[in-house]
Amino acid sequence: MSDNLNPCITCGACCAYFRVSFYWAEADDSGGCVPADLTEPLTPFLRAMAGTNSKNPRCTSLQGQIGECVSCGIYNNRPTPCREFKMSGEDGEQNEACDRARAKYGLPPLFHSSLPTITESYVSRGASALPDDVQSLGL
Repeated sequence: MSDNLNPCITCGACCAYFRVSFYWAEADDSGGCVPADLTEPLTPFLRAMAGTNSKNPRCTSLQGQIGECVSCGIYNNRPTPCREFKMSGEDGEQNEACDRARAKYGLPPLFHSSLPTITESYVSRGASALPDDVQSLGL
């Protein structure tokens, strides 16, 4: 991606769509870096980020308004699933999970395989800047 603003800081949908579960030892009370007080136990071997193990998940570390301006309160100490989750279009590949989370909040997909990269006009002006033929894909 170019020097454009990272779309993730205006999204946050993944943090309020998925359960974030990870190996228990990633928490700081077990030698890892994820603040244990922001997690809850799932099994003897798994923990989840607080707020994500519910019918309407939202990570307690997510700050801001989804689709507008968001950040992670523990970004440098986030668990592996958060570090490994790629936005759709990263490395030129579609991430259907990203697109699904965005759709729940009425946000358009960031990428479609018919596009080589996220376009500058899309990032700076939003989905309405996409060509009509791409908008008509209904993604």
